[in-house]
This record gives sequence, structure tokens and C-alpha cells, in this order.
Amino acid sequence: MTPEAYLRAAEGSVSRIPEFEGIAPLPTAVVGVIGGGTMGAGIAASVILSGRSVVMIERDDAALGRGLETVRGHLGGALKRGKLDEAGHAAALGRLSGATDYAALGEADLVIEAVFEDMGVKRAVFAEFDRVTRPDAILASNTSYLDVNEIAGAVTDPGRVVGLHFFSPAHVMKLVEVIRTDAVRPEVLATALGFGRDLGKIPVPSGVCDGFIGNRIMSVYRREADYMLVDGAMPQEVDAAMVAFGFPMGVFAMQDLAGLDIAWAMRKRRAATRPASERYVTIADRICDLGRFGRKTGAGWYDYVEGTAVPSSVTEDIILAESAREGVVRRAIPAEEIMARILAVMQAEGQAILDEGIAGSAEAIDVVMANGYGFPKAKGGPMWMAKAG
Repeated sequence: MTPEAYLRAAEGSVSRIPEFEGIAPLPTAVVGVIGGGTMGAGIAASVILSGRSVVMIERDDAALGRGLETVRGHLGGALKRGKLDEAGHAAALGRLSGATDYAALGEADLVIEAVFEDMGVKRAVFAEFDRVTRPDAILASNTSYLDVNEIAGAVTDPGRVVGLHFFSPAHVMKLVEVIRTDAVRPEVLATALGFGRDLGKIPVPSGVCDGFIGNRIMSVYRREADYMLVDGAMPQEVDAAMVAFGFPMGVFAMQDLAGLDIAWAMRKRRAATRPASERYVTIADRICDLGRFGRKTGAGWYDYVEGTAVPSSVTEDIILAESAREGVVRRAIPAEEIMARILAVMQAEGQAILDEGIAGSAEAIDVVMANGYGFPKAKGGPMWMAKAG
């Protein structure tokens, strides 16, 4: 079997859980989406394109207007690409509404939270869900890192809470991690998996841990890439090695695209529990201290000149200072070693995720990495490569 054939088979099977066969799905005809930013608008467009209705909730009229306009833009794009005809486009627009009052969620079958990645904010939103939604409505969080069990603790019935981690842009990316909480009822989880398939996505079940499957693995290879900066590489060298391997972009370019501030907030959240023995590289923190959050601020790991990434002397100075602080004698690191180190930590963390029962199979890990993180499909995935030797 070729790596591509392996992945195609895995994509079709990872969301099919035998014990859920025969469970009748709960209704999901009306979906509430909380937050009209990039992620929320993308989720809303995907839901509408599946034939469902969306009620978007935002904090004020101005934010709501921006969010609704973004969704309309996505639907207009679907019309231009031929995914919708004129009648379908008009019908899709008719399935979109919005409000600034959570009471508008009273008839929603499923509500998806897509607000700022902060536990206090998310728990406050779920407390509002508990107040206004029907007791049989499914409540979903789009968190990318946070403990969904803790979020579920904000509602009276945690059995109706599930994680739905979409990937940005959500109206384009095919992957969604479906996070099973400790208390989630089988029919809620089965419905969430079916909902993902109905949206034309690949839903991959995951247990609860920091970052779930994909972001947990990404955090370790991002950390290894940071180590290589201290040891002697520069961001453009690491990125070039990853692109040559088959990734669409390297880890540092990807961070600049996503925004460095989210990972920075995550590192600060983890600081209190970080083992004292763990090697911690401060380069990314120093970059963020300067307000360099990536493309959206015009500078991050790279400088951006008319939208084009160029190596940054600021970043280079920070890297050299970190090497000196650690007392490291820098050396050239060849592309082969860069990729060997990245693959080794991916595979080790993937095995840990399997051993802990977070992922149900090695195939699930490979599907996540190939469809959410740019791992080249021609190489199957990190776990496929580990098995193939």
C-alpha cells in the first residue's frame, strides 16, 4: 500500500467508531456560533454550506456586522467557485442571522463557542449557554489547547459538552478534532462526529490533553526547532529543510502566519507547572516582548516587506544572545539533521499520545498531521514513517 492510499483509507475510517453504530444522531439543524472573528465566521460558513441555519452571537452590533459580512463574503466565494448556484446562494444567505443577546440561542440544537483562548472567558460563555439553551442542546468548544473537562464544569449537565477543534480557515480546512470529555454522552459524541462528516470534513476523535493530538505534537517539534536555533540554525534554515521534505511551509513561517501571541499566552499559562529541569528557550518570548506577533503586525520570526518574508536581523540578534546565555558553541546543522530531529520528536510524542489513549490509532495521528499541519501526504505521516522504518 502506498502512503497516499494508506491515508485515504485512514481518512475514511478514523471517525467510524463501532460502538456508536446504530446510535441515532441528535438534531443539528440550527447551530449557534459564538464569535464572528476569523474562526467563527469560517465555522458559520461551513455550517451554512451544509444546509443548516446559523445564529451568530457577538458582543456588540459593530462586531456582529463585521462577522456577518465575513460569512457573506465566504458564501459569495462559494458562488464564484461554483459550489453554489444563484438560488443556492440566496438560500444560504437566508440561513444566516445574528444577535448580540445570548437569548437568541434558545432554539439552537448545537452551539459552538469560538471566542478568545482563555479559560475564564470560555467558562463564562458556557455559563451563558447553561442559562439560555435548551437542556438537550449540544454545547461545543472550539478550544485548541484548553481542558474541555474544565470548560464543561461550567454547565449543569457536562454530558452535553464536546470539543470541536476546527482548523483555520475553517471553511477551507478539512480537519476537525472531536474531543471527548470525561462526561460526554455517547449520542452527543456520535452526533458531533456525524456533524463533522456532514460538513465535508474529516472528524478525528481525541481525548482531553493539552493541545489534543495535533497541537500537542506541534508543540514538541516547535520546541525542538527552538533548540536547533540555539544550537546553530536560523529560522530560514529550519523552514527550508521542512519545505524540502514536503511541508508547504516551515514551522517558523507557519507561526508567523497563525500569530505568535496565542502560543505566547499558552506558554505563560504553562509556566507555573513547567518542570524546573526542562530546557526552556526564551527566543519566542523575547520576540513577542517586542510586539512582533507575525504577519498581522508586520514582523515576527521574519520581517515582512510588502508581504514577503525576509530574514530578520532583530531575530538573529535575539537567537545569538540566547546561544550565548546558554553557553552554546554554535555549529552548522545540515537539513538532514534538522528533519531527523523533527521527525524523532513527532514520532515519540505520537507514541505517547497512543499509550495514553488520547488517540485511538496511529492512523488517527497521521490523518491529523497530514490534514491539519501540512505533513506531506506522499510520506504517509510520522507514524507511518516510524513503522516503515
